[in-house]
Amino acid sequence: MKFQEIVNRLGNLASENSLDRDFALNPDIETTAAIDQAQAEHLSYIEGDKFASMLGETLASALILPQNETLKQQASARNIAWIATPQPRLVFAKAIALFYQPYRPNPGIHPTAIIDPSVVIGKDVFIGAYAVIEQGVVLGDRVCIHPQVTIYPEAVIGENTILHANCTIHERSQIGSNCVIHSGAVVGAEGFGFVPTAQGWYKMEQSGYAVLEDGVEIGCNTAIDRPAVGETRIKQNTKLDNLVQVGHGVTIGQNCALAAQVGIAGGATIGDRVLLGGQVGVANQVTVGDGAIVTAQSGISNNIAANSIVSGSPAFPSKDYRKSFVLFKRLPEIHQTIKQLKKLLK
Repeated sequence: MKFQEIVNRLGNLASENSLDRDFALNPDIETTAAIDQAQAEHLSYIEGDKFASMLGETLASALILPQNETLKQQASARNIAWIATPQPRLVFAKAIALFYQPYRPNPGIHPTAIIDPSVVIGKDVFIGAYAVIEQGVVLGDRVCIHPQVTIYPEAVIGENTILHANCTIHERSQIGSNCVIHSGAVVGAEGFGFVPTAQGWYKMEQSGYAVLEDGVEIGCNTAIDRPAVGETRIKQNTKLDNLVQVGHGVTIGQNCALAAQVGIAGGATIGDRVLLGGQVGVANQVTVGDGAIVTAQSGISNNIAANSIVSGSPAFPSKDYRKSFVLFKRLPEIHQTIKQLKKLLK
C-alpha cells in the first residue's frame, strides 16, 4: 500500500486529529512496526521524548509523529515520509487496523457443538467445535463463540460479542453488545460467600447476577464473581487485563482500565475512568472515586477521592509517596546519623 493511500484513509478515520503530512515521498508500506524494530517499507510512530532519539536510527520508511517541528525536519532530512498529529499513538492504532484484522470465522454452527433446543440464536452467529450452550440462553446477532466455550442456562449475550475458546459464562449472566471475553475467563461464577459458625463455614448461596455492559473487554483467566444477592456490574467500555479478580457485588464504572493481577474484594465500588495498575488490591466495601489513578502494587484499604493519584500500601498521595521512598532508601544512613547524634548529646 502506498503511503499516500494510508494517509488518506487515516485522514478519514482520524479527521479529528488534523493530520499534517509531507507528500514529498510516497514509499510502499507493507506493515506496521515498533520504532526500534522497524525496517524498510514499515510504518512506525514516535510519541514522547523517550523515543524521539530513535528517529536518527530507525529504518522505517514512514513515521507518525507528534506536532513537533524539529522531528518533522529530522524525518524529512532522512528521507522518511511522515504525518504529524496531536495523538500519534491513536493514529498508529488505526493504522494497524489497515494491515491486520483479528481472526473471525464465517457464520455457522459446528456439528460437534451441543446446543439446547430452547437457545435463541440471532443472525450470522458462529458457534465453534465442542461449545456447550444450555437452556434459555439468548445469543444476539453476529455473536462469535469459539471452540469449547461453555454457557450456562439463561445467560444473555449481546450482538457482535466475541467469546474466545475455553471461557465460561455462568447462569443468568448478562453480557452486552460488542464485548470481548478472552480465553479462560469466567464470568458469573459463585462469589466467595461463607458464614462462620461454631461448626465451621456455612455456604451462602450466590443467587445474584454478573452484568457486563456494552463494549467491555475481559482478559484471559480473569474471574468476575456473582454475589449472594443483587449484581456485580462492569459498566460500558471498561477494559480488564489478564488475571484480574472482581469479587461479588463489585461495581466498576465506565471507561476504566485494570491491569493484570488486580484484585477487588466484594462490595467495592470503582468510579468512572479509574486506572488501576498491575497487582493493585482493593479491600471490600471501599470506594475509588471517578478519575483516580492507583499505581502498581498499591493497596487500597480506605476510600480514594476522585481524581487522586495514589501509591503504596496502604496507599497515599503519590507525590508524598515518592518523597517518602527517597527517605526510605536512606534509612540506614539516617539511623547511623541519629546514633552518632545521641552519642554527642550524651
